[in-house]
Amino acid sequence: MKKHFPLIVKITLIAVYVIFLAGSVVRMTGSGMGCPDWPKCFGYYIPPTSEEQITWQPNTDYKKGMIIVKDETLFVAENNLKTAAEFNTNNWKKYTKHNYAKFNKYHTWTEYINRLSSAVAGIPFLFLVVISFSFWREKKAITLLSLGAFFLMLFEAWLGKTVVDTNLKPTIITIHMVAGLVIVALLLWLLFIVTERKSVYKYNSLFNKLLIVSVVFSLIQIAMGTQVRQFIDEQVKLFGFENKQYSLMDPSFKFYFHRSFTIAIVLVNLGMFYLNQIKNLGYRLVNWIVFLIFLETITGILMYYAEFPLGTQAIHLLAGAILFGLQFYLWLQSRKTKEV
Repeated sequence: MKKHFPLIVKITLIAVYVIFLAGSVVRMTGSGMGCPDWPKCFGYYIPPTSEEQITWQPNTDYKKGMIIVKDETLFVAENNLKTAAEFNTNNWKKYTKHNYAKFNKYHTWTEYINRLSSAVAGIPFLFLVVISFSFWREKKAITLLSLGAFFLMLFEAWLGKTVVDTNLKPTIITIHMVAGLVIVALLLWLLFIVTERKSVYKYNSLFNKLLIVSVVFSLIQIAMGTQVRQFIDEQVKLFGFENKQYSLMDPSFKFYFHRSFTIAIVLVNLGMFYLNQIKNLGYRLVNWIVFLIFLETITGILMYYAEFPLGTQAIHLLAGAILFGLQFYLWLQSRKTKEV
């Protein structure tokens, strides 16, 4: 199985990016609270498909743990029961982790698919960890990086629960996003160790320094972007999903910082592109990085001036995550070149 390890690392990395994509669709559609509990959804392993399933009904069977909505409040069944003609508070307890008590089947199933993608991603992570132990004697870093990525994935699962329990608290969402990027970095480092061979690049001190700055800038920009996204979500709650023109009305300083900081990111990465060209350093990833920054800029402009065209939010978030990954992998290549 050791010979298949690089493939398993790649599959695991793709699975993480699928989670990013699913999460971006959740944010794009405002489905973050489609399931009010975790890991179940309204107390079901397979989510409800109609409002009747989660609305209190007389003469109806409910299993322990099922969640219903009554008088715009969530209640949890304390035991298996069959309801009488009147609502009996002794059989139910209020769900107190948050007060979000709405049902939208599209939001519910969007959030459920997001959770399902995370659960499926756990399978390659398990293979990754198990096989990594076969490298312990020859390369301990492979095992340690695999374990680090795996435990961070478990931490991410806990954070996902916390995001729901806190009704999408902005700080938790930001930590959730940054932790996902750290997992990407660990997996890319792992991939670099098991696939990279003789260096074919030239080292340049200024290029390397600009590259480090670009990685830090991307982390700052992505973290700030999650805060801007939360502001948009709050606007959607106030004015409705159909009134997208109000999504960025009277934005905070964070939005202006996020927008203006793009200029610094563009300049740093164009500087890297220029050095790579005139010094003939051979880093092909730089071309993809410039393309992704262009894509990020275009989608950002479209969201602001064209009232969030369909798909632009998902592309913007996913492109940012891929951009960070490419910059980090490029740093690994540059770092190895210096060591040589």
